Amino acid sequence: MTSVRAHREGHRTDRIGWLRAAVLGANDGIVSTASLLLGVAAAGSSHSAVLVSGIAGLVAGAMSMAAGEYVSVHSQADTENADLARERRELEEQPASELSELAGIYASRGVAPELAREVAAQLMKHDALGAHSRDELGLSGAASARPVQAAMASAASFSVGAGLPLAIAALVPGPGLGYVVGGASLACLALLGAVSARAGGASVPLAAWRVTFWGALAMGVTAAIGALFGTVV
Repeated sequence: MTSVRAHREGHRTDRIGWLRAAVLGANDGIVSTASLLLGVAAAGSSHSAVLVSGIAGLVAGAMSMAAGEYVSVHSQADTENADLARERRELEEQPASELSELAGIYASRGVAPELAREVAAQLMKHDALGAHSRDELGLSGAASARPVQAAMASAASFSVGAGLPLAIAALVPGPGLGYVVGGASLACLALLGAVSARAGGASVPLAAWRVTFWGALAMGVTAAIGALFGTVV
């Protein structure tokens, strides 16, 4: 008698929730804080004023990222829960119709109608709501919304990202601050893009170039505005 061995595969879809929040937070932390430091420095502010603005930006940004991510992901979770509640009600009130609906989904994917109905009946007997949430609504445990986890990941990653240019600014006072902070921040962005692409299975050079380009653009515009207002004032 042959035994069936379980075949476990490591996929990257279970990383989607926290990876998106972490990459977004770290990227935003580096770009926004470095841009703020460059803008304030370009306006001719003192070194202490540059550092104070950077610290304020770090705290405000981390709180804003956490609140925004929590509200956004919680809205997604509310929508998912509403759909699940509706599906649960329909399963109680119209089980035959839901069986036909699930069988129709499998049939549309290429399963023979008789087999599709048999599969649908067995899956509904095992876990009706799970089968419909997965195959009808497209919901799964790996990609489900987790507001608290997303908020904490965003706040933590933003703080780490923002801390990099802030630490560099604290160590490099003087006229060369803008060049050092800008260059180091772009290097960090390139590294972040490469690491996130590696974790997500995407193109490393393309991801590194993408985040570096937009980071350089943001820093350049902010520095130009700071220099303009500093000259005017």
